[in-house]
Amino acid sequence: MLNKFFKNIGPGPLIAAAFIGPGTVTICTLAGVKFGTDLLWSLLIAILATIVLQSMAVKAGLITRKNLTQIIIDELKNPIIKYGIITLILLSIVIGNTAYESGNISGAVLGLETLFGSLNFRIDNNVFNLYPIIIGLISGFILWSGKFIIIERFLIILVVIMSFSFVLTTFFTNPDVLTIFKGLLYFKTPNESLLTIMALIGTTIVPYNLFLHAELVKKKWFKKSDLPFAYKDLIIAISIGGFVSLCIIITASNIDSFEINNAGDLAIGLEPIFGIFAKYLIAIGLFAAGITSTITAPLAAAFVVCGCFGLPSNLKSLYFKFTWILIIFFGVIISTIGLKLISIIRFAQITNGMLLPIIASLLLWIMNKSNLMGYYKNSFFKNFIACLIVLLSFLLSIKTILLIIK
Repeated sequence: MLNKFFKNIGPGPLIAAAFIGPGTVTICTLAGVKFGTDLLWSLLIAILATIVLQSMAVKAGLITRKNLTQIIIDELKNPIIKYGIITLILLSIVIGNTAYESGNISGAVLGLETLFGSLNFRIDNNVFNLYPIIIGLISGFILWSGKFIIIERFLIILVVIMSFSFVLTTFFTNPDVLTIFKGLLYFKTPNESLLTIMALIGTTIVPYNLFLHAELVKKKWFKKSDLPFAYKDLIIAISIGGFVSLCIIITASNIDSFEINNAGDLAIGLEPIFGIFAKYLIAIGLFAAGITSTITAPLAAAFVVCGCFGLPSNLKSLYFKFTWILIIFFGVIISTIGLKLISIIRFAQITNGMLLPIIASLLLWIMNKSNLMGYYKNSFFKNFIACLIVLLSFLLSIKTILLIIK
């Protein structure tokens, strides 16, 4: 029965694992602490937009049997535009995912430090954290196995642990259901909330997930008639990630403090009110969110790099392994030297902001090419919704970059 359960699961666990990382947990924590449940509506919009964009990436991957970089290279005829976009994708994903990776590792470290305390070593007068090295080795070992079934099952377990931890913690806070519904349905924009709204949307709609999903879906399903199964898997994955994000905001809204800067502080802040059990639940959830994302971020980067250079994109390829090893290595280095998690997240958001509108526009263009999609190209209604999301992504990009670089 358990084997049947695993057999029917697609790339959903990997997408859910990539969806909820320490960056998302941190942004949702800050949103809940500063603005309570007032910004739940923005996260709901982001979740719906993510489902639309991911569904286009899934359809493109399954119908064309190509990854997104291959499609872009094949379909863009102007060499200047083609190589300009490919260069931007390559740099944004590699640099952005390295930043994400260091943030993911740092988030997992926060969870471990909340549970077990610090684990440092000293070289001369310099103190270094050992946890990032341990987390990097765990992630590297899982990816080095070269088997998707091992990666999927490992991530399923961690996604279940992560979801259980955050949802159960929310239950302990005894939230007001009416307040939650108001936060979801009333478009409130409190003073100084614009950057947080943009951050919530930006941390939910992540470009590298589009590349990752388009690649993974064609490894699981092989027929066009499998598209409904791929959609079902997608909706479940994004819904789980979105629900967990909502739970984090709701939990954080119960903390009356503006001194909280990350989810590690949230775990400590909950202890006096709800007991040490809540603290450990948040810490476990944060660790699970970090360790899952330390696997998916380098995985996505490796797919993109190999796609851009026409190299084999399988787990056993030396080029593929070399790419994800570099991402993990630099992620560990940045995390070990102690850069602040929030600074890393902001840097990743800048690369996100630059790439998202371009990828969203290209996806919309791909979905309307009859030679590629045929019967499966976008309907008028889907194009209308997708155009709104592309417009949102452009506004998100401009606002995020302007606000962050001020």
